[in-house]
Amino acid sequence: MMSWAKDPASWSPARDVLIQPDEVHVWCAFLHTANAEALSFFLDKNEQSRADSFHFLKDKQHFASTRGLLRVLLGNYLGVAPGELRFSYNAYGKPSLADTVNGSGLRFNVSHSNDIALYAITAGREVGVDIEYVRPMDPADLVPEQFFSPREVAELRSLPTHLQQTAFYTCWTRKEAYIKAVGKGLSLGLDQFDVSFRPGEPAALLRVSGDAQEAARWALREITPAPDYVGALAVEGHDWRLQCWQWQG
Repeated sequence: MMSWAKDPASWSPARDVLIQPDEVHVWCAFLHTANAEALSFFLDKNEQSRADSFHFLKDKQHFASTRGLLRVLLGNYLGVAPGELRFSYNAYGKPSLADTVNGSGLRFNVSHSNDIALYAITAGREVGVDIEYVRPMDPADLVPEQFFSPREVAELRSLPTHLQQTAFYTCWTRKEAYIKAVGKGLSLGLDQFDVSFRPGEPAALLRVSGDAQEAARWALREITPAPDYVGALAVEGHDWRLQCWQWQG
C-alpha cells in the first residue's frame, strides 16, 4: 500500500465513494485546475473573511479552493450540500464537523503547499496529514535544532549533505502530521517525540516523551502525490487500509 501512495500515476480519478470503518481515504487536488471563484460560494463568512485577508490573489484563490473542495468532498460523503456544512474547533484550533451534520463519526484533516492540497478522511479514528513543496535550500540554512528532537538532529547531521534537504522535509511532514492528528497544536513540542526519516526507512512514530505506549497507537505513512513534494499521513490505530484518490473538478 505504501508503494501505491508513493506513485502519483497510481492515484485513482475522483468518483463518488463511500468510506468504511477500516479505510482511510487521501484525496489529492491540484489547485491550479480548481475553480476558485465557484468554490468560494460554498464558504461561510469566517472562511470568506480569511480568504479576503490574503494580500496576493494566488494565495486567496488557493485558500478558497482548498476550503471549498473540503466542503465538496465532505458533502459528498455525508449527502449534504457543501454550503450547509458547519465546523467546530477545539481549543488548539483543530477543525471537526459539527455534530448536527455528522452522525457518521467522519474525521478529516487538510494540508496544502504551493499547488497541491491533500485531504485525509476517516470514520471513527483521528487522522492528520501534511504536505510540503521541496524548495531548494542550502544545507547550511537547515536549522533542525529549532524543530527536531536531539536524536533527530543527530540523525539528520549524520546523513550525506546531498540527502539532508529531503530528509529534513520528510521529518518535518511526519512530525506535523502527527501533531495535527493529536489535535494539540504546538502545545505538543516538536522536540518531544521522534519519527523515522532516513532514506528508505519506513515511516514510523518511534517515541513520545512521557508516554511509553503512545507511539504504538499511531501509524505513519509516506504520501507523495507529485514530484518535488513530500507528504505524510498519521492515523490512529493500525487496522486500516489506505485508498488514494485524485480530485478532477
